[in-house]
Amino acid sequence: MNSKQYVRQGLVLGLWLGTLFVYPSAFAADAELRAFDLAGHYIGDIVYIGEGKSDGRTFVVHEAEAAADIDLEQLAGAQGLSAGVHFLATAGGQPNEAAGTLQGVNNLEVDQHRLRLYQVWLEQTFAADRASLRVGLTDLNSDFYQNESAGLLLGPAFGLGSELAATGPNGPSTFPSTALTARLSYRVGRTAYGKIAVINAKAGVLGEPNGIDFGMHHSALLIGEVGTVGRGKLALGAWGYTEAQDDIYQVRSDASPAKRTAAGAYLLAEYRLTEKEAPGVHAFLRVGRSDGATTPFRGGFQAGVLMNGAIAARADSKVSFGVHQGQLSKGFRRLLLDEHGRKAESSEWGLELTYSDNLTPYLAIQPDLQFIRRSFAENGERSTVVFTIRTTIDFSELG
Repeated sequence: MNSKQYVRQGLVLGLWLGTLFVYPSAFAADAELRAFDLAGHYIGDIVYIGEGKSDGRTFVVHEAEAAADIDLEQLAGAQGLSAGVHFLATAGGQPNEAAGTLQGVNNLEVDQHRLRLYQVWLEQTFAADRASLRVGLTDLNSDFYQNESAGLLLGPAFGLGSELAATGPNGPSTFPSTALTARLSYRVGRTAYGKIAVINAKAGVLGEPNGIDFGMHHSALLIGEVGTVGRGKLALGAWGYTEAQDDIYQVRSDASPAKRTAAGAYLLAEYRLTEKEAPGVHAFLRVGRSDGATTPFRGGFQAGVLMNGAIAARADSKVSFGVHQGQLSKGFRRLLLDEHGRKAESSEWGLELTYSDNLTPYLAIQPDLQFIRRSFAENGERSTVVFTIRTTIDFSELG
């Protein structure tokens, strides 16, 4: 697929979102009566691989999202009940293959592009709104293992931790494919909280070849997080699967894969270093660890800063810098050596610097630079350098 085809697909996605959100904006005056909260955006990335597995290549990646939150208490009198539906469409290239990294370089990239029903859920609040139960197709990273201050960075490592993101039969319930989930959350006092969830281990949504897995035949992922929020956030989480999965390297006497129960834990911390939110400086740190037997990763960390109002004259300007490290499992390193003759280091690490600014209330431009030191050489080279220009159109602000 050439660059013209990528751009054409992006325009189709933009027109699709425009139809959904520009026309409904004409009804903004009676939005409260309709009890609908509509949102949507289009993101287009131009990704240049300056140095990597394949140097000097340019890719275009598109993503469009459309979501509606529905207040069923206002709409139908169901006290404390709400619902949500979220569509996702992607198109374009796959720059990670050219970059040659294990954790990826672009958080829009997916294996197969298509239109998906990304999330759909019902949520009931109770206990004087201190507690809520949500059931449906949901992204676990919206509730667990999340540093909001890292959200501007484009590297996938700053999303869901790699040691969890690589687990499950086809990846856990997160971008771009979710799974059936039941999540219970409870708030204690003004700052403390706790959350637990039971998630189908096999992700799948409408729009994908196998659709939604209603059978729960591939076990479940259990995850929980407790923490406190205020000027910052401090949280501890743990996760594990209910059934054993294939070991990435070890085999039984009959040459079938050995079985291991994948499990792990993580620690999140972020803090606002300045008195004011904007302009303001936020620091974040995240550390994750797993058994490391069933995936290429046994753990890693991410750290960085986010500066809102980075330029005094530009209220919407933001600068973020982050560093990440993915620690490779021993089994994966042995597999690389045995099957591919590659001797890998114990980790892959990278740096990212990005700047974002709004040119209009609905249009933002974000240049981004990444440097990744890969764990093993590709054609004698271990460094990857990636430059990206991201354009975001917020359809919620149009009209």
